[in-house]
Amino acid sequence: MRIKICGVTSPEDACLAEEAGADAVGVVVFSDSPRSVAVERAGEIFDALGPFTTGVCVTATENAEDIDEMLALRPPAVQVGADVSLPRTPARVLRMVAPGETPSRPCDAVVIDASRGKGLAFSREFARQMLERSSLPVVLAGGLTPENVGAAAALGPYALDVASGVESRPGVKDSRLVRAFVSACRRQA
Repeated sequence: MRIKICGVTSPEDACLAEEAGADAVGVVVFSDSPRSVAVERAGEIFDALGPFTTGVCVTATENAEDIDEMLALRPPAVQVGADVSLPRTPARVLRMVAPGETPSRPCDAVVIDASRGKGLAFSREFARQMLERSSLPVVLAGGLTPENVGAAAALGPYALDVASGVESRPGVKDSRLVRAFVSACRRQA
Protein backbone atom coordinates (compact mmCIF):
# COMPACT_ATOMS: atom_id res chain seq x y z
CA MET A 1 0.00 0.00 0.00
CA ARG A 2 1.22 3.48 -0.85
CA ILE A 3 1.43 6.34 1.62
CA LYS A 4 1.07 10.09 1.22
CA ILE A 5 1.96 12.45 4.05
CA CYS A 6 0.02 15.62 3.26
CA GLY A 7 -0.01 19.17 4.54
CA VAL A 8 3.77 19.35 4.73
CA THR A 9 4.91 22.93 5.38
CA SER A 10 8.71 22.64 5.59
CA PRO A 11 11.60 20.93 3.80
CA GLU A 12 12.49 19.31 7.13
CA ASP A 13 9.08 17.68 7.45
CA ALA A 14 9.29 16.56 3.81
CA CYS A 15 12.59 14.83 4.55
CA LEU A 16 11.10 13.30 7.70
CA ALA A 17 8.21 11.83 5.68
CA GLU A 18 10.56 10.54 3.01
CA GLU A 19 13.00 9.01 5.52
CA ALA A 20 10.08 7.33 7.30
CA GLY A 21 9.14 5.65 4.02
CA ALA A 22 6.32 7.76 2.55
CA ASP A 23 5.81 7.37 -1.19
CA ALA A 24 4.45 10.88 -1.64
CA VAL A 25 4.48 14.25 0.09
CA GLY A 26 1.56 16.64 -0.31
CA VAL A 27 2.04 20.40 -0.12
CA VAL A 28 -1.05 22.60 0.10
CA VAL A 29 -1.19 25.89 -1.82
CA PHE A 30 -3.92 28.46 -2.47
CA SER A 31 -6.10 27.28 0.39
CA ASP A 32 -7.44 28.65 3.67
CA SER A 33 -5.94 25.61 5.42
CA PRO A 34 -3.42 26.29 8.20
CA ARG A 35 -1.18 23.96 6.16
CA SER A 36 -1.22 26.17 3.07
CA VAL A 37 2.12 27.61 1.99
CA ALA A 38 3.22 30.09 -0.66
CA VAL A 39 4.08 28.61 -4.05
CA GLU A 40 7.74 29.55 -3.55
CA ARG A 41 7.80 27.60 -0.28
CA ALA A 42 6.15 24.64 -2.02
CA GLY A 43 9.01 24.68 -4.52
CA GLU A 44 11.56 24.57 -1.69
CA ILE A 45 9.75 21.62 -0.11
CA PHE A 46 9.65 19.69 -3.40
CA ASP A 47 13.34 20.45 -4.00
CA ALA A 48 14.17 18.75 -0.68
CA LEU A 49 12.69 15.43 -1.86
CA GLY A 50 14.74 12.68 -3.43
CA PRO A 51 14.04 11.33 -6.91
CA PHE A 52 11.84 8.44 -5.76
CA THR A 53 9.37 10.39 -3.61
CA THR A 54 6.49 12.03 -5.44
CA GLY A 55 5.68 15.64 -4.68
CA VAL A 56 1.96 16.40 -4.87
CA CYS A 57 0.69 19.99 -5.08
CA VAL A 58 -2.69 20.06 -3.31
CA THR A 59 -5.14 22.92 -3.72
CA ALA A 60 -8.73 23.89 -3.08
CA THR A 61 -8.66 26.78 -5.55
CA GLU A 62 -10.58 26.93 -8.81
CA ASN A 63 -8.90 30.20 -9.84
CA ALA A 64 -7.16 29.74 -13.21
CA GLU A 65 -4.30 32.10 -12.36
CA ASP A 66 -3.58 30.27 -9.10
CA ILE A 67 -3.65 26.95 -10.92
CA ASP A 68 -1.25 28.25 -13.58
CA GLU A 69 1.12 29.45 -10.84
CA MET A 70 0.91 26.07 -9.12
CA LEU A 71 1.55 24.17 -12.36
CA ALA A 72 4.56 26.41 -13.07
CA LEU A 73 6.28 24.51 -10.23
CA ARG A 74 6.10 21.46 -12.51
CA PRO A 75 5.04 19.10 -9.71
CA PRO A 76 4.90 15.41 -10.60
CA ALA A 77 1.29 15.32 -9.36
CA VAL A 78 -1.53 17.73 -8.48
CA GLN A 79 -4.56 17.14 -6.29
CA VAL A 80 -7.62 19.25 -7.07
CA GLY A 81 -11.39 19.24 -6.66
CA ALA A 82 -13.62 16.90 -8.64
CA ASP A 83 -14.72 19.56 -11.13
CA VAL A 84 -11.69 21.87 -11.34
CA SER A 85 -10.64 22.70 -14.87
CA LEU A 86 -6.95 22.22 -15.56
CA PRO A 87 -4.91 23.19 -18.60
CA ARG A 88 -2.98 20.41 -20.28
CA THR A 89 -0.25 19.28 -17.87
CA PRO A 90 2.27 16.46 -17.67
CA ALA A 91 1.47 16.16 -13.95
CA ARG A 92 -0.57 13.21 -12.71
CA VAL A 93 -4.00 14.48 -11.66
CA LEU A 94 -5.69 13.32 -8.46
CA ARG A 95 -9.28 14.50 -7.94
CA MET A 96 -10.77 14.88 -4.46
CA VAL A 97 -14.31 13.64 -3.99
CA ALA A 98 -16.71 13.67 -1.07
CA PRO A 99 -19.84 11.52 -0.66
CA GLY A 100 -22.17 12.16 -3.57
CA GLU A 101 -19.41 13.42 -5.88
CA THR A 102 -17.64 11.78 -8.79
CA PRO A 103 -14.88 13.30 -10.90
CA SER A 104 -16.42 15.01 -13.89
CA ARG A 105 -13.06 15.61 -15.58
CA PRO A 106 -10.18 13.30 -16.50
CA CYS A 107 -7.83 12.16 -13.75
CA ASP A 108 -5.30 9.49 -12.83
CA ALA A 109 -6.65 8.73 -9.35
CA VAL A 110 -9.54 9.55 -7.03
CA VAL A 111 -8.95 10.78 -3.48
CA ILE A 112 -11.85 10.21 -1.10
CA ASP A 113 -11.45 13.38 0.95
CA ALA A 114 -14.41 15.21 2.44
CA SER A 115 -12.21 16.21 5.38
CA ARG A 116 -9.76 18.45 3.47
CA GLY A 117 -7.25 18.40 6.33
CA LYS A 118 -9.75 18.78 9.17
CA GLY A 119 -9.28 15.27 10.52
CA LEU A 120 -12.88 14.21 9.85
CA ALA A 121 -13.22 10.49 9.22
CA PHE A 122 -13.97 9.36 5.67
CA SER A 123 -17.29 7.64 4.96
CA ARG A 124 -16.64 3.90 4.93
CA GLU A 125 -19.76 3.26 2.83
CA PHE A 126 -18.80 5.88 0.23
CA ALA A 127 -15.23 4.52 0.20
CA ARG A 128 -16.52 0.99 -0.36
CA GLN A 129 -18.75 2.16 -3.24
CA MET A 130 -15.92 4.10 -4.91
CA LEU A 131 -13.53 1.17 -4.54
CA GLU A 132 -16.09 -1.15 -6.18
CA ARG A 133 -17.00 1.21 -9.04
CA SER A 134 -13.78 3.04 -9.90
CA SER A 135 -11.46 1.81 -12.60
CA LEU A 136 -8.91 4.30 -11.25
CA PRO A 137 -6.71 4.00 -8.15
CA VAL A 138 -8.61 5.14 -5.05
CA VAL A 139 -6.84 6.93 -2.20
CA LEU A 140 -8.44 7.21 1.25
CA ALA A 141 -7.99 10.41 3.27
CA GLY A 142 -9.72 11.87 6.27
CA GLY A 143 -9.36 11.12 9.94
CA LEU A 144 -6.52 8.64 9.54
CA THR A 145 -4.09 8.00 12.39
CA PRO A 146 -1.52 5.30 13.16
CA GLU A 147 -4.19 3.62 15.29
CA ASN A 148 -6.86 3.21 12.58
CA VAL A 149 -4.71 2.28 9.58
CA GLY A 150 -5.81 -1.36 9.77
CA ALA A 151 -9.50 -0.61 9.31
CA ALA A 152 -8.79 1.73 6.39
CA ALA A 153 -6.34 -0.70 4.76
CA ALA A 154 -8.89 -3.52 5.03
CA LEU A 155 -10.99 -1.73 2.40
CA GLY A 156 -8.19 -2.27 -0.14
CA PRO A 157 -7.33 1.27 -1.29
CA TYR A 158 -4.43 2.09 -3.60
CA ALA A 159 -3.04 4.44 -0.94
CA LEU A 160 -3.69 6.12 2.40
CA ASP A 161 -3.29 9.89 2.76
CA VAL A 162 -2.74 11.50 6.18
CA ALA A 163 -2.31 15.09 7.35
CA SER A 164 -3.63 16.02 10.80
CA GLY A 165 -3.29 12.47 12.14
CA VAL A 166 0.52 12.77 12.21
CA GLU A 167 0.86 16.32 13.55
CA SER A 168 1.86 17.88 16.85
CA ARG A 169 -0.07 20.98 15.72
CA PRO A 170 -1.56 22.07 12.35
CA GLY A 171 1.18 22.09 9.74
CA VAL A 172 3.88 20.61 11.99
CA LYS A 173 4.55 16.91 11.61
CA ASP A 174 5.38 14.79 14.65
CA SER A 175 8.27 12.46 13.80
CA ARG A 176 7.01 9.73 16.14
CA LEU A 177 3.51 9.79 14.60
CA VAL A 178 4.81 9.92 11.01
CA ARG A 179 7.01 6.88 11.63
CA ALA A 180 4.19 5.05 13.43
CA PHE A 181 1.77 5.74 10.56
CA VAL A 182 4.18 4.52 7.88
CA SER A 183 5.07 1.45 9.96
CA ALA A 184 1.38 0.61 10.50
CA CYS A 185 0.70 0.94 6.75
CA ARG A 186 3.66 -1.28 5.85
CA ARG A 187 2.43 -3.98 8.24
CA GLN A 188 -0.92 -3.97 6.38
CA ALA A 189 0.63 -4.26 2.91
